[in-house]
This record gives sequence, structure tokens and C-alpha cells, in this order.
Amino acid sequence: MKLDSPTALLGGLSPSAFMKRYWQRKPLLIRQALPRFVPPLKLAQVRKLARRDDVESRLIWREDEAWQMEPGPFARLPAARETDWTLLVQGVDLHDDATAALMHRFRFIPDARLDDVMISIAGDGGGVGPHFDSYDVFLLQAAGRRRWRIGRQKDLSLDPDAPLKILQNFQPEEEFVLEPGDMLYLPPQAAHDGIAEGPDCMTISIGFRSPSRAELARGMLETAADTLMETMRGQRLQALYRDPGQEAVSTPAALPEAMLDEAVKSVQAIRFNHALASRFLGAYLTEPKPGVVFEAPAGLDVDLVDEWPASGHLVLDRRTRMLYRDRMLFINGELLELRAGPLLRSLADSRRLDCSGKSPGEREREMFQEWLEAGWILYRHD
Repeated sequence: MKLDSPTALLGGLSPSAFMKRYWQRKPLLIRQALPRFVPPLKLAQVRKLARRDDVESRLIWREDEAWQMEPGPFARLPAARETDWTLLVQGVDLHDDATAALMHRFRFIPDARLDDVMISIAGDGGGVGPHFDSYDVFLLQAAGRRRWRIGRQKDLSLDPDAPLKILQNFQPEEEFVLEPGDMLYLPPQAAHDGIAEGPDCMTISIGFRSPSRAELARGMLETAADTLMETMRGQRLQALYRDPGQEAVSTPAALPEAMLDEAVKSVQAIRFNHALASRFLGAYLTEPKPGVVFEAPAGLDVDLVDEWPASGHLVLDRRTRMLYRDRMLFINGELLELRAGPLLRSLADSRRLDCSGKSPGEREREMFQEWLEAGWILYRHD
């Protein structure tokens, strides 16, 4: 996608203009973001996913004016003709290539922010109640119709009796009915409520992760602790505490001032910089989702070490996450010792590598073979 070229996906805005004017700022209604849109999965396939143990799903409905929620998997789901129910299936991009490809259409936003795709299907009147999210989301109408009411209210208090996060005093300011192919972008904390109009309603939510400062701080501290003895500065920190000037005391239970000073100096010796942040964020943001299990493709007969193919492509598995920063390369939660050169950065950015180009070096071919056997990448002849 060309960053400065207008695109229907963003209502005629270029990705650069969208990020400058709307991202994290204000909602945007996009009519026919994807004209003649065909959903990646049919309604029956979404229902089938909700029956699986390895798929996160929830069923939400109203009963006697009270909200009800039940986690999956489900042996039975409401019929399409029943009303006031919604099925939410999380992480569909982990289980379906077409859904993952849809999510990748939003890669003008850094992969570090991309989270997952949730698909909801609903009967007439179905919804999850007025609420707000702490992250950015694109709500793509895939089938049927859904009426959205949105507002930028400051009162975000929740209903204490509801089993899910329902706004206690929802104050809508705008209202839209979305048809298939229409899309609504909402920044964090934009209050919204979507209600299906008619049966067979499907909405696809492309969500973006937004870690809290507490998560970032905790991760930085844990990474500093894990890498403390690996650094030169860590080597010096192995020195033991010494107090040759300690005087005799009459209050032995009191903490010594000198030991407190030494503890503070020890922490101050750790460098909390971009290098440490890169180690933490790269591993944290590429960690596979819970329940993801990689397996080598059946009948694997490719040896990339001894005979580099003259054609075809290496493609990252839909569940593989890959990031880089300077010379650091991260894949599926691991920091690789191999420097992130142009070839590997290109693979991370495009998620595919043309094998017909220049053959990689021996170390890179060995690494690609390891990834192939682990199921992290796939070889395709086309």
C-alpha cells in the first residue's frame, strides 16, 4: 500500500492522512471501504470455530432485561431466527488465512500495534451493550446490517451488576447503519453500541493492542533482571556489598544507611535505554498467542541448506510474528543472534521472501531451514 495514495479502505484518505487526522483522535465512518466485500468465513464456519476448545469465544444475550454471558466452547448455539444474542469469536486470524490476510491490509499501522481479529455474529437485536474499548478498532460490516450509536462522553462508569463492561450512562451523539463493506474506525475510549438489524449479522473487528505504562514498566524491569549478568555493567554488579567502615550499633534491627545507598546506586547503574526497551518489546510483542502450537508441514521435503530453491517463496505462517529494531531480530518471542540485515528486514515487512533472488548466506539458510521445520515459515512453489 502506498502511504500517500488515496484508498477506498480509508474513505478516500491516504494512510498518511488517516494517521495524521484520525488515528487516536476521532471516529471515522467509511462507506464501502471494501466494495462487494465477501467475508473470509461464512456464518456456519464462525459457529464451527466456537465449538473448538482452542478458540476463545463468548455468547452474550439479554434475558428478562438482564445481560448474560457464557464462555465457549459451545455444543449448541442459538438459531439464526432467535433474537437478542451475539456470539464473539476471538483471534480468528490465528485459525484462518483469509482472515489473517484481511488484518494485514491494515499494516500501514506498525505490527507492534496489531493485535487480532474478532468476528461477531448476531441475531436480530443482538449486541454487547454500550461500552468503550481501551484500544483502537476498525469495525467492518461483513454481512447483514448493524446500527451503531457512538459518543465521546467523559462519564465512563460501568454497570456494577452486568457480567461484562456495560456503560451505566451511555450518551450517544451520532448514529449510523452499516451495510456489508462499510467500516467504522473508533479511537480508544469512544463509547459505542452496535445492534444487529435482522438476522445473519456479521461484524469483523480489527483490534490493536495498547499496553499500559504499568505493563511496559514491569516488562522493562523483568528484562533488566534477566539480562543483568549478561552485560559488562552486569559483570561489575556482581561485586559483593562491603561495609569496612560500619560502626558498632545499639539498634541492630535498623536498616543501615550505607546498605540503602548501595541498593540505590546498584539500580542506577542499570541503563534503561532503547537497547533494553528493544529487547523487551521485541520479545514481548512477538510472543505467540496462548494456545498457538506450531507444527512442521506434512511431507516436508525441502532442504534450504544444501540446495536453495531457484523459484517459489518463503512465507511467514499466519501465526508468526516478526519484528526488528536496528540489528536486533525477533520472531515468535525469540531474539536471534543473527543480525537483522536487509534480507531479514524485508521478510519481516513483506512476510514473504522471493527465493529466485540472490541465495542467502549459509547461516541464514540454516536459520530458514530451522524455521521451516518448526512451522514458523512455509515454502510455496507459486
